[in-house]
Amino acid sequence: MVAQDAKDIFEIPIVISGAEDVSIHFANQFVIQHQQNEFILTIGQLVPPMLFGTDEERLEQAKKVAYVPVKVVTRLALTRQRIVELIEVLQENLRNYDAAQPTG
Repeated sequence: MVAQDAKDIFEIPIVISGAEDVSIHFANQFVIQHQQNEFILTIGQLVPPMLFGTDEERLEQAKKVAYVPVKVVTRLALTRQRIVELIEVLQENLRNYDAAQPTG
């Protein structure tokens, strides 16, 4: 973060605190909505229904499932610039992760 007045430019460090106090949720469903300069990112968790038995029995059980609910774990509102920053950070982390994986 940079603060600026007529005479001086100085930097103030930013420290993320309390992250260890926030629970971690598995996320496998994402919805983005947008209007004007605002993006709403909804992140959820879908757990498939348990189906048991033979292939035929599981198929019959699946036919009785009306829908599979998605549990929303968080919703975020971001500006267009923050969406761009999020995309860049995700891409950079994915590249770093892939580069660290053994080739096989």
